[in-house]
Amino acid sequence: MPHGPLILTLDVGTSSARTAIYDVAGARQDWGAGVRRYEPTLSAEGGATLDPEALFRVVTELIDATLRQAGPRAEELVCVASAAFWHSLLGLDEAGEPCTPIYLWMDGRAHHAAARLRMELDERQVHARTGCVLHASYLPAKLRWLREAPVHRWVSFSEFLLERLFGEAPISVSMASATGLFDQHRCDWDEEVLSASGVRRRQLPRLAGEGEVLSGLRTPWRERWPPLASLPWLPCLGDGAASNVGAGCTTASRAALMVGTSVALRVLWRTPKVVIPWGVWGYRLDRQRLCLGGSMNDGGNLFSWLRTTLRLPEGAELERALSLLPPDAHGLTLLPLWGGERSPSWAGDAHGAISGLGLHTSAIEIARAALEGVALRCMELELRLSEAVPGVEQVVATGGGLLSSPAWLQIMADALGRELIASAEREASSRGAALFALERLGLLPGGLEAVPPPDGARYAADPRSHQSYLAAGERQRALYRQVIEPR
Repeated sequence: MPHGPLILTLDVGTSSARTAIYDVAGARQDWGAGVRRYEPTLSAEGGATLDPEALFRVVTELIDATLRQAGPRAEELVCVASAAFWHSLLGLDEAGEPCTPIYLWMDGRAHHAAARLRMELDERQVHARTGCVLHASYLPAKLRWLREAPVHRWVSFSEFLLERLFGEAPISVSMASATGLFDQHRCDWDEEVLSASGVRRRQLPRLAGEGEVLSGLRTPWRERWPPLASLPWLPCLGDGAASNVGAGCTTASRAALMVGTSVALRVLWRTPKVVIPWGVWGYRLDRQRLCLGGSMNDGGNLFSWLRTTLRLPEGAELERALSLLPPDAHGLTLLPLWGGERSPSWAGDAHGAISGLGLHTSAIEIARAALEGVALRCMELELRLSEAVPGVEQVVATGGGLLSSPAWLQIMADALGRELIASAEREASSRGAALFALERLGLLPGGLEAVPPPDGARYAADPRSHQSYLAAGERQRALYRQVIEPR
């Protein structure tokens, strides 16, 4: 096995956490990988939370297991890089201990607070500065909703994790950029939004400086992980931006279509100019690179719900059954909004709907209609993103939810009416964090943009199927207007 600098990555998502080790070429080492799955706590009122202590244990136990697997090769580690889910909120007391659960992006209980903020602030101006609309998925609405909570400080899970390990942890520009509290132009907290949210600057993490790293693990972690005791740890990146990097989507000509727990369509590129058109959100990878896109709450989580609730077959049998159905041949129109809506219309109290059910309708037909329904919403995202970033030439599919289903990949290609490139990298966020660390360490000649993309199979769009999906998209839009009150 070739020896050389190695990077340990942590990738903390909404429903799973992963560790991996990468070499200087950005190749994952199979002997250092680990994964643990978990489920958010959901409620009928729209709640979606995680236990911070349980998640912290998951991450630290994964590090334990990875270092055991690495054995003597752990001495070759030169850096720890991490990515974590965007838009999380956790309250800490004066001792730095959790006093709330982790509120996730899909927690919709703050939609009334979002409505009040829209009455008080000019939403378009806020969006132009922060890249975020006033919606329950972002922190301004959640903080307004929780303003009476006895909380000393507010952080995301990523800062809580690093505070436990190092005693103090700044928030990366990448993580701060997706809060709705951050001015994308000045790369600083937005004072008007902070005031309206009911939070003060001192209650938020310090913003990390350019190139800042953490080092010097606290007791007992330095004794528990000797190879990591004095290594540099980078502040956590937002997992969406890291995913684009890992899939080789680091220029304005390549968009990443990610279906994991949720769905996102993103373009990330280096630019000194920040313009965030209405209709897309805007976050950051770092101070030089902007990320524009759109997101939906229902992706792999909806597919999982379908498999369990409809008692669908598993694996290859399910794939065959889905592939045998012709496009839009089931007579159903479906709004895949089980988890509420973010892009494109941001309806705070949206719910899923199915029209056209009959006694003849089969479970497989409902499943196919749901996958097509998500693809039709992706058509809406692509329309808005193409207006904001007109130079996109390729769309790359990434995320376990999409890459694990060839049937869904073909549906997506046919709905978008363009070739879809399946990424050969199944853990794009982990790889993206590793590549970012290699660039920061000066070990990536030419930077992120020079790394060859890990492209895999290509799915060509069928013109006839695309026409069927254009008609289905019109039906879906009509159903949306009938059952969901625009905000």
